[in-house]
Amino acid sequence: MQKNEENLRRKSRQILFLIIIVLILIAVPTYFWIRNSNKYRAIQEKSRMSPVIMVPGSSATKERFNELISLLNKDTDKKHSVLKMEVYNSGKISYNGTIARNDNEPFIIISFENNKDGFSNIKKQASMLNDAFGKLTDQYYFNNFKAFGHSNGGLIWTYWLEHYYANYSDSIKIKSLMTLGTPYNFAETSIKNPTQMFTELSKNRDKIPKSLNVFSIAGTENYDSDGLVPEESVQAGKYIFQKRVNHYTTMTVTGDEAQHSSLPQNKQIVKMIEEYLLDNRVPGNPNNKRASNLDNNNN
Repeated sequence: MQKNEENLRRKSRQILFLIIIVLILIAVPTYFWIRNSNKYRAIQEKSRMSPVIMVPGSSATKERFNELISLLNKDTDKKHSVLKMEVYNSGKISYNGTIARNDNEPFIIISFENNKDGFSNIKKQASMLNDAFGKLTDQYYFNNFKAFGHSNGGLIWTYWLEHYYANYSDSIKIKSLMTLGTPYNFAETSIKNPTQMFTELSKNRDKIPKSLNVFSIAGTENYDSDGLVPEESVQAGKYIFQKRVNHYTTMTVTGDEAQHSSLPQNKQIVKMIEEYLLDNRVPGNPNNKRASNLDNNNN
């Protein structure tokens, strides 16, 4: 009897010892994870970096915005550095360029090996955008950013906001989204003929952050189209953003370089980006004040 009691006590001590070991094994990495997480959060909160992240449209590469960036950099004394990322179908991500150490507003271009048109591809590209965005948050300590999308790039951003942004919203704020010639209803010229994509984007609009400022720019080469995207398709974005986000503003450019593929280097649009999207706007330009005093369409 006494022997059995000793055996029970021995087993109890062994179990207690094992429990202590397991707790230590759990506690030590947890301690370092919390410490590193708190350190990351502290650095992130103090960060002054606010990048402009650009996504090109279908069939476009990471070089799509070269002329636009060149024009933007001509208008400022402090040049924006440029980082280009390409996400491959395999999941690999390539990097070209670098973010300058003291650049608080760098340009980051994210492109995709799969740059084909169609809603199924846009959803895949949004997932690839999320992979790239995750890598950026691991490497750079920014707590806010601005988004820019040309053509389907605006659709990719919109889908990403509805399905992925919530994973980052506690620590990273998207300040503004500017879309350029974005076909929210694809090639349809009337909202009475909603596409599957438009229907899904409208259905999930409540997931878009309310604090967001959205600027939707359309081009009109021939009164009702930029030569590729119907103006009514661009304007369909109001059914997704209007009365949901903080500010929703639509603008239309006409004249030279209002054709769809020419829009990113259109001089009017360059000025719109400087006035409404960038933080470090052109010094001495009185129009810079307009971004904080918008006559918005949804208020």
